[in-house]
Amino acid sequence: MSVTRVEKDFDSLTLTLVADFDAPIERVWRLWADPRKLELWWGPPSWPATVEEHDLSPGGEVTYVMTGPEGERSRGWWRVSSVDPPRSLEFIDGFADHDGTPVADLPTTTVRMELTEHDGGTRMRVRSVFDSREQMEYVVRAGAPEAFAQAVGQMDALLTS
Repeated sequence: MSVTRVEKDFDSLTLTLVADFDAPIERVWRLWADPRKLELWWGPPSWPATVEEHDLSPGGEVTYVMTGPEGERSRGWWRVSSVDPPRSLEFIDGFADHDGTPVADLPTTTVRMELTEHDGGTRMRVRSVFDSREQMEYVVRAGAPEAFAQAVGQMDALLTS
């Protein structure tokens, strides 16, 4: 697996995932920039994603639905804050209801993804910042750090195919 570490820092309200890939930055970037590639890894293996809207420009939105093994569905959204292809992407990430409407009383996070050259390949650092300790605890209790590590673990196979 490419994930080298997942750090939970409740004092700074951050969750950081670091992964190293044996691929150039441009190829790793395409896994975020191409909606058909994004849906192949965004979500753990048992909860694949379907990307419905994908606009990676500042102010743009990404919307998706993940489908569980019993057919259950979970929707989410991103609001893109900044993008610097192929090096970085920043967005607000949140939950949506069954119609795709953002759920105001569930946590949102500010996510910054950065790609840098590392040991002849690419290092990806994804840092999520929470608004409160309660929000971070909610997401950690729900198993999001482990689920995201599983999701990112699917990127290796996509980079070699």
